[in-house]
Amino acid sequence: MTGAAFARVAAAYARLRETGRPEVWITVRDEATALAEAEEIDRRVAAGQRLPLAGTAVAVKDNIDVAGLPTTAGSRAFAYDPDRDATAVARLRAAGAVVIGKTNLDQFATGLVGTRSPFGAVRNAWDPARISGGSSSGSAVATALGIVDLALGTDTAGSGRVPAALNGVYGVKPTAGLVPATGVVPACRTLDCVTVFARDLGTARRAAELMSGADGVDPRARPDQPAPALDASPRVAVPTPEQLAGLADGWAEAFARVVADLAAGGAEIVEVDIAPLLEAATLLYGGAFVAERTAAVGDFIAAHPELVGDDLDPTVAAIILAGAQAGAVDYVRDCERLDLLGHEGLSRLDGAVALLTPTTTWHPTLAEVAVDPVGANARMGRYTNFANLLDRSALAVPAGAVAGLPFGVMLTGAPFADRTLAQLAERIAAPAVELLVVGAHLRGQPLNHQLVSAGGSFVADVRTAPTYRLYALPTTPPKPGLARVAAGGAAVAGELWRLPAAGFGTFVANLPAPMGIGPVRLGDGRTVAGFLCEAVALEGAPDITAYGGWRAYQGHRER
Repeated sequence: MTGAAFARVAAAYARLRETGRPEVWITVRDEATALAEAEEIDRRVAAGQRLPLAGTAVAVKDNIDVAGLPTTAGSRAFAYDPDRDATAVARLRAAGAVVIGKTNLDQFATGLVGTRSPFGAVRNAWDPARISGGSSSGSAVATALGIVDLALGTDTAGSGRVPAALNGVYGVKPTAGLVPATGVVPACRTLDCVTVFARDLGTARRAAELMSGADGVDPRARPDQPAPALDASPRVAVPTPEQLAGLADGWAEAFARVVADLAAGGAEIVEVDIAPLLEAATLLYGGAFVAERTAAVGDFIAAHPELVGDDLDPTVAAIILAGAQAGAVDYVRDCERLDLLGHEGLSRLDGAVALLTPTTTWHPTLAEVAVDPVGANARMGRYTNFANLLDRSALAVPAGAVAGLPFGVMLTGAPFADRTLAQLAERIAAPAVELLVVGAHLRGQPLNHQLVSAGGSFVADVRTAPTYRLYALPTTPPKPGLARVAAGGAAVAGELWRLPAAGFGTFVANLPAPMGIGPVRLGDGRTVAGFLCEAVALEGAPDITAYGGWRAYQGHRER
């Protein structure tokens, strides 16, 4: 028999093929095997078994073991074949989830950019010219593209939160130890957390709850503790204006809107100098704690110098091997410094249920990261790096879009405040997103119903700035591809639509290749989200820019 689980898993594989993003995956599970597992889940549900995740499609970061699939941690030479699932994976599968595959990552979970992998840089779900964020890059993008319902990542410096923000999904980083790390290749053993990505908070939290609890194997696993319910007027701390300097254009204003909305909903907002926390964050890579990464995989890298620049990423190798220079005295001194900074920084948050910050500071292009891989990465972790060092719970929350790209905020709280943070996150309402369409989604066109189904409403007829070219793609139904050009561009006619944040996320998750969403400049100078096309799909496609827009081109074809 086939039922809901079979249908959902079949749809996951169809969506995987449709998106055309091979760099997201390191290993894709055999489809027939996954479908047979889904059929068995349908039989069990029909027999009356309660499976809370029945048929849920799951992706797993490839430093987490899945029986029957190799674990590479982003290195072919490091790969091994586990004989059992990691505890987190086993618990999801016991609840009825079906693993679709293992996802790409910054090698050995070292990085926040998603580009440090011999399996290729993972491109952003919205704008393929930009980074996905890392190190849980593939998991975040697989979720944002709607291939899977949830995905597992890991988080040491922010790897479960930064890619969530850059791809417009939720990122749950539980209190360290709530989810056992059994079957996870360590980055920093004392700091690592298994994390969850999902397009809705309920799904992410349900998975986190199902994975929690000691397994009798991980010595650092610990039992949950009750957290107080959120009251009507929770106190929420925010950084000082100086500590928000250096954000990407428009992000400070977007953050201010989130703060204002929380205040309007009854929260008490208090400005706090978090300088000690930001200084503590620098210790993760700038101090002796990097020796934990050396202890984890340093011997393997040191034994294979011939692979650096090939299977071993040179930036990752340099970071991990540098930890060998830290001595025992350095480590003790950094532990003492961390204790002092943590005590001072956390005391300033007394009485606050959470610290609210942007999740990260900017969203660079792949080219920008290639020019300065270490410096670009360092900017990503400004607000995330201290959380695991200081035993914090954290939650990355989508908060709309700025200039056509996702913007996200983060709630950081006390250990075991995970449920409290989730309650507070429900009060953060992402603003509606304006979207430019130029082809098959225009009013009266065959795909317009997708915008309407997502809650979209027409705003206005508009034109792009004169820096674009329009091409006719050989697709069914016919549609155009819009591309920005350095010279020889023209204004292209289109429509501006407004979608609720949730509807926009669903819309993006179902977007087929070669289409993507990215920033498009309008003729009036505004920048909005809009349809763009991957350059490879434009090769050989007729240039129809001279017609001024898709409707005019269709009219010409019909004559």
